[in-house]
Amino acid sequence: MSGIWASYNRLLEAQPLLTKALTSLTGFTLGDILAQKFVEPGEKPYDVMRTVRLGSFGFLIHGTTGHYFYGFLDSKLPGTKPITVATKVLIDQTIWNPIFGLMFFGYLNLVEGKSFEDYKNKLRADLKTAVMGSWAVWVPAHTINFAFVPPSQRLLYINSIQIGYNVFLSFLGNKTVEPAASDVKKEL
Repeated sequence: MSGIWASYNRLLEAQPLLTKALTSLTGFTLGDILAQKFVEPGEKPYDVMRTVRLGSFGFLIHGTTGHYFYGFLDSKLPGTKPITVATKVLIDQTIWNPIFGLMFFGYLNLVEGKSFEDYKNKLRADLKTAVMGSWAVWVPAHTINFAFVPPSQRLLYINSIQIGYNVFLSFLGNKTVEPAASDVKKEL
């Protein structure tokens, strides 16, 4: 196990962006597999393309933006004093969290070939749930993250927790949303 950890750290040192993207790919892929296999009811067949969509979001969006966002946050707010940690958590949850939700639902909307109206309906239906659901997990998790986890390891720590959280995101991201009442009236 120590050999795997050492290899991961060497890769993180040599290729931080790629390593974090691959870490997020793994986290989002595992989260969707768990969601489909153990959380969602029914006898639906396993949807490989759904897992590809979630994994690609982790690789292309989550890992890369997380690398830059948390690097920026650490550069502007260095240290682990309680006020610094609280400020980082506040910024993460009030600014980054909603932006992340917009990116998550937008990416899924795009790769599924849905319309901008579908995206707006999804945001109306589920963005608030995603943001508020995040608070229960990420406020305590990021308090630990910003206080005790070395900056280079933050995305690995986040993705370890993210696997469980991704079960929630996978379910929410793939939940069917009915058109808004105003959209139905337009069609009539």
